[in-house]
Amino acid sequence: MGQTPPELLKRALAKRVVERVEGADLMPSAVMVLLYPKNGEYCILLNKRSEQVEHHKGEISFPGGAKDPEDRDPLETALRETEEEMGIKRGDVTVLGEMDEVATRSQFRVQVFAGTIEYPYTFNPSAIEIAEVLEFPVPALMDPANRRVETHWEDGQPVTSYSYVHEEHVVFGVTARILQRCIDIFDDGLESEGRHVD
Repeated sequence: MGQTPPELLKRALAKRVVERVEGADLMPSAVMVLLYPKNGEYCILLNKRSEQVEHHKGEISFPGGAKDPEDRDPLETALRETEEEMGIKRGDVTVLGEMDEVATRSQFRVQVFAGTIEYPYTFNPSAIEIAEVLEFPVPALMDPANRRVETHWEDGQPVTSYSYVHEEHVVFGVTARILQRCIDIFDDGLESEGRHVD
């Protein structure tokens, strides 16, 4: 039997050096990419932000947010925010590794961690921060029919951006870029195994 998406991510992240984002003026923040099995396939947990939050109102994002002064490190930021937003206790998350950093147009430097939880799990989303809990199946994300790719020019360079469609939801921006990196890892791992993800 082949490896699960969390195993593929853990193996890939253990072998690579994390790419960092330059920019001392960027606000430090961190997010958690959570994978878990549901109904025979792996899902990635996302949420739709409420209209009451300070940044990125109504957008689809990973659990996460800005660093607090008390946070010891970026991983603690990601785990604390995941607990505050989704009600997932930090001790219930098995961390798989760190992915490449990304920068947002709103001047955040985002450190990206991947993890997994046992499922079923009772999410307890923040009524203030979270409008909707979203579970995106990995096979649907990997289906090219659900992916939009656009290339445009920025400062004389071609820039490719991705967006994902699942049911009535559209994911774009930094969240879509992080999803694309996950999918690239799954594609590479499955290609080497010569099989499909489930």
